[in-house]
Amino acid sequence: MFVRFARYLLVLALLALPLRGAFAAGEPTARPPVVLGLDGEFGLTNSTSAESIERGIRTAIDEINRAGGVLGGRPLDLVTREHRSISARGIKNIRELTTIPDLVAVFGGRFSPVVIEQLPVLEETRTLFLAPWSSADAIVDNGMQPNYIFRLSLRDSLAMPFLLKHARSRGLSRVGLLLTNTAWGRSNLDAANRYFASNPTPESVATAWYNWRDRTLIGKYQALAKAGAQAVVLVANDDEAAVLVREVAALPSGERLPILSHWGVTGGDFTGQAGPALHEVDFSVIQTVSLFNAPTDRLAPVLETTKRLFGLSRIEEIEAPVGFVHAYDLTHILARAIDLAGTADRVAVRDALERVENYTGLVKAYDRPFTPDRHEALTEKELLMARFTRDGVLVPIE
Repeated sequence: MFVRFARYLLVLALLALPLRGAFAAGEPTARPPVVLGLDGEFGLTNSTSAESIERGIRTAIDEINRAGGVLGGRPLDLVTREHRSISARGIKNIRELTTIPDLVAVFGGRFSPVVIEQLPVLEETRTLFLAPWSSADAIVDNGMQPNYIFRLSLRDSLAMPFLLKHARSRGLSRVGLLLTNTAWGRSNLDAANRYFASNPTPESVATAWYNWRDRTLIGKYQALAKAGAQAVVLVANDDEAAVLVREVAALPSGERLPILSHWGVTGGDFTGQAGPALHEVDFSVIQTVSLFNAPTDRLAPVLETTKRLFGLSRIEEIEAPVGFVHAYDLTHILARAIDLAGTADRVAVRDALERVENYTGLVKAYDRPFTPDRHEALTEKELLMARFTRDGVLVPIE
């Protein structure tokens, strides 16, 4: 009897204690998150680009949330979808993502053709779309009024002239173009033709086209060489580029032309697929940023976060670095826009993105990342050429 009475008194005492935490009477529950979406090429064999973009977003989200979140205390959260480079899946994913409550924006992946096919749905649903990798001009030059697409990445009309000017700086006066038969390849051909129309060197001797998943490219390469090319300007992703490199490395050394590559090769296991052949070929690739050039005081806290979240503490461990860096900067810029808008409403945040000022990121210090007339955050000033080391690390060419 005494024991039961003591237990009764203990229960009464516990009930009399003030409640703590989310369920305390009169205290607010946890505020709902502001949701970001990512639709990328997860699950695609050998690809590392979507994972790199996701890590960049999550690193920035962690920093933002630890500093108090957005809108006076709401955390950011990320949901992901995978399209495996299939446009129909990407379109379906956009429709699904737009139904998520409090979703403010969707980040895209590497493949321009998928994003281009998603544009009508993005316009129809007024979905704010952030491009941290895909480079086709038509992604931003899409005719939308207002334009819901913002890019912090390379653009083909910047990439192709830079590659051709690099060829000229090396004394290579005749080039052949080897392009993927997609919207991305055609975007680069348009950019190249604009360059050739106003610049005498280098001149184009021929253009060759290949299809995704082609098992050999050497015949197209040799046709360009036979036409008089001193170098090949390549627009390819990692799989096809690795095939080409292995085939070129098997040629006599005098038949191996320099290859100046667009950056799709950096979004997968290119070095693993190319193997030792890569170091038998003069192969360089365009980039917008190198973490080896990032200010130490800006980079150090980022690496502390990546070590805690992903076990990555060194620059060399970050795969597909442009995806990581671009997504990281874009997420911080987006968070500033959300606070500037004072709401997670997509239309208001779209307008606010055009007004964000003075953000110092990993790529550069941005005075105005975007304006009403410019939805491209990067310029030709950020571009550089890089090479792969024998350890597979991409380093700037001095």
